[in-house]
Amino acid sequence: MKKLFWLAAAAVVFSLPAMAQHDHGGHGGGRNSVGGGHIPSHGPAPVRHARPAPQEAHGYQDRGGHPEAPHVHGNDKWIGHDTGRRDDHYRAEHPWEHGRFTGGFGREHVWHLEGGNRERFWFSGFYFTVAPYDFGFCNDWLWNSDQVVIYEDPDHVGWYLAYNVRLGTYVHVMYAQ
Repeated sequence: MKKLFWLAAAAVVFSLPAMAQHDHGGHGGGRNSVGGGHIPSHGPAPVRHARPAPQEAHGYQDRGGHPEAPHVHGNDKWIGHDTGRRDDHYRAEHPWEHGRFTGGFGREHVWHLEGGNRERFWFSGFYFTVAPYDFGFCNDWLWNSDQVVIYEDPDHVGWYLAYNVRLGTYVHVMYAQ
């Protein structure tokens, strides 16, 4: 009986690495999984062939178990950043009116939210506001504890992308000093 137990235990232990390489629809870091601590190595590429901007928020759930919000897959594919420069939802009347964010971009700079809400949130003395069009995409953010990473937006002048490490989702944000 002991031999059978140890044989079964060994089979489980040796199969774990193989199981970890597959995306089982969860948030464990597979190529197509979302969130769970994955931090993209880079921001989205500039849009070459823009999709027309929808009048209302459209579906972003590209797979079962993925969020109904712009998100990033474990292979760093940015889902939902595809409308290009002419998207009026992200047209800024006065780009950079409060200056530019100088705290650092990308995965080397993980920030902890310290308070606020979608209209105004902060970390380490830097303040931001979420684009009104993106308000619904950050309803489940924890404004006093989530980790975020800021990326430059290659298509929308005056905007940055705030990526939520826990959820794997992102929103357009403007630096508010």
